[in-house]
Parts: sequence; structure tokens; C-alpha cells
Amino acid sequence: MSRRVLVLACALVYAFLMLPLLVVFPISLSSAPYMQFPPPGLSWQWYQRYLDDPQWIDATWRSLKVGGATAMLALLLGVPLSFALVRGRFAGRALLDRVALAPIIVPHMIFAVAVYGLFARLRLVGTWEGLVVAHTVLALPFVVLVVSAGLRDLDRSLEQAAEGLGASRWQVLRRVTLPLLRPSLVSAGLLAFISSFDEVVVALFLSGANMTLPKKMFDNIMMEIDPTIAAVSVMQILLVSAAMLLIGRYGRGLADSAR
Repeated sequence: MSRRVLVLACALVYAFLMLPLLVVFPISLSSAPYMQFPPPGLSWQWYQRYLDDPQWIDATWRSLKVGGATAMLALLLGVPLSFALVRGRFAGRALLDRVALAPIIVPHMIFAVAVYGLFARLRLVGTWEGLVVAHTVLALPFVVLVVSAGLRDLDRSLEQAAEGLGASRWQVLRRVTLPLLRPSLVSAGLLAFISSFDEVVVALFLSGANMTLPKKMFDNIMMEIDPTIAAVSVMQILLVSAAMLLIGRYGRGLADSAR
């Protein structure tokens, strides 16, 4: 009985979260000149307006660039950190583990205010590089969680066999360890990209006039509301959904890291 109640409660919560999609998708195809539901007719005009607006396109490319750079930097930092946390034996390892996962706990608003104060002195506000550094801090815990889970599940006997056959540590890492970790690396990189691509709070503080796509959407809602925002939202949802499908198909998700 309790299991059925839990399933029903989860289904209701899921339906509540997904219900806005039943409104956003039709509005993005509306033929009306303003937000209207249900739409009087269907039209691709709002997608065309998005494609014809250089500000929307610039914001999209900037978000893709920042997200890609964030994913690469988070992997470059997170993979060695995961090796140190899982296989290292040194004083302060537990503290380092807590510090690496701290961005998940700290509210984004507090983090954004603190980073803004620091980056303002370093003159990084309004630069895409500064936004990449800030997003990397937020994305690093996802990389550490997923890659650490992959390392814990890795069969060490395969590495030992390669060493026994004369392979150096670098060769073992390049030809055995990293290929076996590929599902975790794919998931970690995509999760880091998603966390950056969808992030708006830090972007509001740091991006300045160089708007990312979430910040452009936020400004558009504040200044004027038309179905273009619905069309952009649909494309953003589809991109994130595609990334999540890739994680499910080729990688491993956060559910595995919780084991």
C-alpha cells in the first residue's frame, strides 16, 4: 500500500512539473501575435523570428561556447581530482572531497554575489572567460561524482594485468583506464555542459552586455513577452533532452554515482 502511495505521489509531482510543456509547445507554434492559449492556429513564425534575430543567435552561440568550454575545463580538473579522491591516500582527502562537492550545497545566489565581488576586482565581469570559470566551479561536483563512481566500479585487475605485461603507467591510463571510464566521462561532460547551458543566476551577475541564452530569455520576459520566448524554450528543452538521451545511451548518470 505504501509503495502505491509513493508511486502515485511521484506521478503527481512529475505531472505537475511536466504540465507547463503542454502550454509551451502549442504557444511556440501559435499564429497569434501575442501569448494566447489555446492558439488560434499553427505557424512557424516565432521560430523564424528567432532565427532572423541576430541577438538571439549571438546569445545561443555564446551559451554553446561557454557550455563547451565549461565541460572541457570541468573534465580537465575533475578527472585528476576524482583519481586523487578515489585512489589517493593523503591527509585532508576527506576535506578535499567536501570542498569539491560544496557548490551543490551553496545556493547559486550566494555563489553569484561572492564571485561577482571577486571578479569585479579581477576585471572578469562581462567576459566569457570569467563566466566559464564560474560555471566550471558549479559543474565540477557533477564530474567528480560521476567519474568517482566509475573509478570505484573499475576492475583494477585489468590495469594490473597491463602493468604485468610491461605497460607504463601512462600507457595503462591511456589504453586501459580511460577507455573503461568512457561512459562516465561522456556523462560527466554532458552534465557539465547542461549545468552551464541552463544556468541563469550567475550569468545575470557576470555576463554583462554579452548575454547568454538563459539571460537573454530572462531579459526578454522582463521587457516584452511574445511567443518567441516559447519557441526558444522548446529548442532549449529539446537540446537538453537530447543530451540526457545521450547520457542514457552512451554514459552513466548520477543514479550510478549514488551507489
